[in-house]
Amino acid sequence: MTKRKIVINNSVGLHARPAALFAELAQKYTANISVTCNQKTVNAKSLLGLLGLGASKGSSIEIVAEGLDELEAINALISLIENNFGE
Repeated sequence: MTKRKIVINNSVGLHARPAALFAELAQKYTANISVTCNQKTVNAKSLLGLLGLGASKGSSIEIVAEGLDELEAINALISLIENNFGE
C-alpha cells in the first residue's frame, strides 16, 4: 500500500473538469485507489465520489493506492495535481 498527502492548489479544487481528469487517470491503473478529504473516503475512479468530497482550493487530500501498479498510479495522480490539472 502506498499513501501520499497533497494540497489542492488549482482555482476550483477537485471539482468538475479537474475531478473528471483525476478519475480518468485513476481508471488507467489496476490498483485500488481511494482519496480521503475531510474524513470522507471515496473511490478515486468515481467522478461522483470525487465531486462529493467537496475538496476546494487549499484542501489537503490523501491518496491511497494498493495493487501491482500502486506506485505508478500515485505518482501520476500527484503529478496531475502538482501541474494544476493542466490549467
